[in-house]
Amino acid sequence: MLHTRIPLARSVRGDVALWGVLAAATGYGFREAGAASLVLDLLLPLAVLAVAVPLSRRRPGAGVVLVNGLCALGLADSATPANAHVLSLAALSCLLGARVAAAGRPLLVLAACFAVDLVTCAVLRTQAVWWFYALTVLPAALLLPWLAGRHWRGRRELVREGWRLARSLEERQHLVAERARLTERADIAADMHDSLGHALSLVALRAGALELSPDLTDRDRTDLAELRGTIADAVEQLRETVAVLHDPPATEAGAGLPVDDTVEDLLGRAVASGVPVRWELRGVVPELSPLVERGMYRVAQEALTNAVKHAPGCTVRVRITHEADRTRVSVVNAAPPAGGPTRTSDGSADFVGRRGLTGLRERVTVLGGSLQTGPYEGGFRVIAVLPHQTTVGRPATPVPGPGKAPNPREAPGPVEAPGAPAWARGRHTGSASASESALHPDTDNATPESAKRLAHVRSAARRRSVAAFVAPAAAAAFFVPAAVYLAWQLTTSVLPPSRFDELATGRPRAELASLLPARAFPYPSDHARTLPGPLGATCEFYRSGRDLLGEVDLYRLCWSGDTLVAKDTVPASRP
Repeated sequence: MLHTRIPLARSVRGDVALWGVLAAATGYGFREAGAASLVLDLLLPLAVLAVAVPLSRRRPGAGVVLVNGLCALGLADSATPANAHVLSLAALSCLLGARVAAAGRPLLVLAACFAVDLVTCAVLRTQAVWWFYALTVLPAALLLPWLAGRHWRGRRELVREGWRLARSLEERQHLVAERARLTERADIAADMHDSLGHALSLVALRAGALELSPDLTDRDRTDLAELRGTIADAVEQLRETVAVLHDPPATEAGAGLPVDDTVEDLLGRAVASGVPVRWELRGVVPELSPLVERGMYRVAQEALTNAVKHAPGCTVRVRITHEADRTRVSVVNAAPPAGGPTRTSDGSADFVGRRGLTGLRERVTVLGGSLQTGPYEGGFRVIAVLPHQTTVGRPATPVPGPGKAPNPREAPGPVEAPGAPAWARGRHTGSASASESALHPDTDNATPESAKRLAHVRSAARRRSVAAFVAPAAAAAFFVPAAVYLAWQLTTSVLPPSRFDELATGRPRAELASLLPARAFPYPSDHARTLPGPLGATCEFYRSGRDLLGEVDLYRLCWSGDTLVAKDTVPASRP
């Protein structure tokens, strides 16, 4: 059972106020009852209410049972079953619905109370009016307020959930702003790595070439060697900075690329810097999407940067092939000569260097293409396949790298050949797995958590409403027809006093038929049935009024054959 936490002082004031209202109703009913017992009809109910009202906070069902006991005690009244305790029963039943979330136990409590009322009527052998009261008024006082309390509770939960969702959305807005800031940092990191890192690598290469010039003095060669080492250190520091700023990108690929720079310009600068680049273009140049053009540029730039850094002096072959619906970019660097210069680094720098191909793989995948990287003929090869037109959305399944089976949840990566040189192991390779958000951007468009929580609350409210109405409806399907039939019998067996006075003994039934009701009252008391009547006569009973919640006088008509031989009045009192 779920109960709402309320400050102690506030709960005490609420209980006192409720007890005061119910006590006033009880006192009013005691005054209207006339000659009633002070102890049984006033003091005892007030004491029971003083216990039931505060008890209903922790045990609402127990409070309902106590007040229903007062109503069952009222069924023993010989004058009328109606009393003021039904108001207290309705109030406690409403609190039961408002304070208990589940429907099973409260329904059992209400059913038990209803059964107690019916058993009381059966044990006391009450008249039809008492049965009608127990079948209609008491169930209504139990069920209807309980349903109202459940509805009130459901509305309060929806309001609380709405405010909770509002706070959650506000927090989510802050998270979105923070994510935008991190994404901006990732864009800056990617641009620094792709553009500035490439330029620094070319500067270092040119400085290395100048070291071999025969016109330089030893002092100049020493200075150039220090310059090249400083540039190399700067590149490593740049990569470490990128590692700090890097966050799996989920933005448009190629953001921050100079729009006027082309692949031809990039390769021309590399050749001017002394990089041995051979490149060829195959096929007719189609109309390419700007995103695809930027993707091609990034592929060539990253591959050249890695080749210059890890295999300096080796020939780099660049081939761009335009096919019917896609473009293939292939960059292959040859194996360095035996004993030639190679760049090695510690494990941390090696980890940092892998971020270039990782980011490149994510860019190509987002564009709907595929990227293959891995050792090739002693050197290293990068192949990117890009569609001519693309819309940034859910990427196509990337093609697995050489020697590796495709995995739908993991981006493909190269397989290192046994015995591959250091510059081909781990220097050009990207991480084999990309972030789930980058490979599957549609997951960001899933149902938000706030909508799920609101749908859960609404679904729970609907289930409670259905459970709350099904059980009462099933009970009503059985008891309501009986109550309606009983009310019909009580109201169609009424003989008004004016017509009773017109009935004269000694007249046949045919002459008196217009004054008699449609049927006789079928439930006279045992006391009325045992009253002595004319010898050999058959007596019928009729109600003197239409009151359904109070006992009225009965008229007794005794017939000898079809002739009225006696009539008298049975007072509305039981021994």
